[in-house]
Amino acid sequence: MVVGRVVASVLALKEHEERLVGEVEAYLSARYPGECVLVKERFDSLRALGESISRFPSVRDVQMIRGELRDEEMLIESLCSFAPSSHLLHIPTRIVAARSFQVAKCHAFSLLSILTHEAGELYASIRKVIFSVICTLMAEEVYFSCLEDPQFPEQIKYQLADDLLSLWESGADPRQVNHLPALEALWVARDRSPPSFGTMDGTSELLRLSIDLGADWEEFLKVRGNGNEIRWALEEFLFGLSFEEIGDVRSRLSRFGILAVGGDEVRSYLGSRPAYTIVRDSDPRAIYDFYIDRKDAAAFRERTSVPGPRKTLEEMYLQFRIAQS
Repeated sequence: MVVGRVVASVLALKEHEERLVGEVEAYLSARYPGECVLVKERFDSLRALGESISRFPSVRDVQMIRGELRDEEMLIESLCSFAPSSHLLHIPTRIVAARSFQVAKCHAFSLLSILTHEAGELYASIRKVIFSVICTLMAEEVYFSCLEDPQFPEQIKYQLADDLLSLWESGADPRQVNHLPALEALWVARDRSPPSFGTMDGTSELLRLSIDLGADWEEFLKVRGNGNEIRWALEEFLFGLSFEEIGDVRSRLSRFGILAVGGDEVRSYLGSRPAYTIVRDSDPRAIYDFYIDRKDAAAFRERTSVPGPRKTLEEMYLQFRIAQS
């Protein structure tokens, strides 16, 4: 029995995203009619997926099932156990499906990026949408990291859990206004400062990164930057290598008296199978892959008590911002 029903929001594209899709369709219609049909079909399917997901019960519904009351307060209290994949079958359908909508949206706009690679501003606008979806998925992962952290303030955990409910309900995160721009800025700054390797001390990369970021980044480094944890995570982020690979390269430089090293040489040292996804400008989805690679490696180090970062730089940075807000 439904005690109190909340009308779930329809998961849909934002107004500027719909406008962008229309511009792409007009562009393709005049040049590649067959590809325009493909785009129309793909986005009709995406819209239909959003409408179908919205037919599932709201995560804020209050239900009485066999005498047991289930409401959003209970869901918020149990959110900490939802992050691991082993809890997949305990998560409300709408939550799983809402995340799938974000993935499908990323794929749909990735198709547009392939079809408009030569279209200048149109192509750039599409990549911004893809980047925004990627940052949303990364922010969601960071929220879970906060919820699972026993040291994180309980009051903020409840706020984050409520924000997650909003994200799953409507596809909009109330904290995006505050924190997604910071996450995007971090990655834009990294993109402008590709690793030069050199002496492998990371000083030049950190300096270039810091120049492009705001005062809260400086405060983050002042408050949290003294320990090895931040330094290790920052080096992984800047160099695109794992903590273990960075150690191997530095050992080789020291052993053979090499003063500086280039990118090609680093890759030759490590073989053909790097620990982490290589982020290339041609596919922004690699940003998320690179983040998950580091997150999984950090979790492994935590479980096995071996040296190295136990969180990614993005987790530490957003956690700091969230705790200060």
